[in-house]
Amino acid sequence: MNFNTYPDAEMMAMDVASVLADDLAEALHNKDRVVLAVPGGTTPGPIFDALSAADLDWDRVDVVLTDERWVPEDHERSNSALIKTRLLTNRAIAARYLPLYAPAEVPEAVLAELETTILGALPVDVALLGMGADMHTASLFPGADGLEAALASDAPVLVPIRREDLPDVRITLSARVLDAAVRKHILIKGADKREALQAAQKLSKEEAPIKSVSSGAEVHWTE
Repeated sequence: MNFNTYPDAEMMAMDVASVLADDLAEALHNKDRVVLAVPGGTTPGPIFDALSAADLDWDRVDVVLTDERWVPEDHERSNSALIKTRLLTNRAIAARYLPLYAPAEVPEAVLAELETTILGALPVDVALLGMGADMHTASLFPGADGLEAALASDAPVLVPIRREDLPDVRITLSARVLDAAVRKHILIKGADKREALQAAQKLSKEEAPIKSVSSGAEVHWTE
């Protein structure tokens, strides 16, 4: 991993947006269509604001979440809602969105349909990843039901994740898919997360799922 340190969150957002735009431009130079995988949450919001204005052939870009809560898009906990209001706007409104949710009681009922669409677009060309203080990334949570399947070398594209303390079932891109991204960027804030990311390298992937996708990644960090 290569650490990039920024004096504040605003500088980090602008720089990371520029780096992502450059990565996408390079990928578009070599392929007809490219895939950008992004996280939900509030931290990447300013990055999305800046990236959405980038002068790219957005009509050749597929955008997919790294993970999603199994809730409708109009739900307050939906990551899709954030993506559509912060990233898929401005010039980026021309991009194609690949959802991780479809109306069904449980993800298993429509998983094959969702996977087929995403599988046809893979591999991921550019991935932006977050990390929690517990060393999870996407919805690869330590101790979760589904983690073992999501970390497997022959994992499917999408894996449902459940844990008793999570209010919603999650659907996540597997570690195999995320780790295969041509360019990987990990976004973290705070001394605790920097320490956690460094500590993760000495733990197993089951204990620290971020380890399953961090090799070769660019880390962007600020207090």
